Amino acid sequence: MLETLGSLNPILQALLATLFTWGLTALGAAVVFTTKKVNRSFLNAMLGFAAGVMIAASFWSLLSPAIAMAEDNGQIAWLPAVIGFLLGGGFLYAVDKLLPHLHMDLPRDQAEGLKTTWQRSVLLVLAITLHNIPEGLAVGVAFGAAAAGIPTATLASAVALAIGIGLQNFPEGLAVSMPLRGEGFSRWRSFFYGQLSGVVEPMAGVFGAALVIFIRPLLPYALAFAAGAMIYVVIEELIPESQRTGSTDISTIGAMLGFALMMLLDVALG
Repeated sequence: MLETLGSLNPILQALLATLFTWGLTALGAAVVFTTKKVNRSFLNAMLGFAAGVMIAASFWSLLSPAIAMAEDNGQIAWLPAVIGFLLGGGFLYAVDKLLPHLHMDLPRDQAEGLKTTWQRSVLLVLAITLHNIPEGLAVGVAFGAAAAGIPTATLASAVALAIGIGLQNFPEGLAVSMPLRGEGFSRWRSFFYGQLSGVVEPMAGVFGAALVIFIRPLLPYALAFAAGAMIYVVIEELIPESQRTGSTDISTIGAMLGFALMMLLDVALG
């Protein structure tokens, strides 16, 4: 499979990989066709799992290669990683303050971002879409880095990242469709909104791959930027949501398992 994928244009590689991650978002949203309500402890575990995957991916797939690339280029090894990481977090902070969105289990009047009259369903979708911007960007940058011939960035590691991001997208689709179904939305409408939250990933993935291919000196910064954005999402969104109901043990165990799985994928495949 890697040989076939390796023969493709890296931007197409990134598109296919992020279509895969979007597909798993849709698969999670499709659970709404089998049940009207999902066990909250299970959802907490899945959100914790997603957080663990993103933390591990941020280091092994993004920050570590960024540091190695900067060192190989004769730069101060830590500088691009630190600058890119903080810029990524700063970008998500700005988006978080500007983009209207609503976290699950919260009333409509606790929506964040700019004030709007948008429906609750739209705000719920936008909250998960916010997660998916850095995820798609990370996958795209990883494939772009592999195509650039950087020794520390391989096609196998990019594929491992896409698999890890895809696995943690499952609960994100679930986290949109199930609350909407519980509020009385039809199954098809709940599914539509759930999968819609992942549409941004292919767009961000293609942008990330194209960016690092055509502006190679930015590569360490781009990798670290994606890592910073992902860590911001984990700390600001995923961990608090997974522990909102007070059941912290199950979400913590989920995070540990997600971290371990992503570490295994990246080290074994990369």
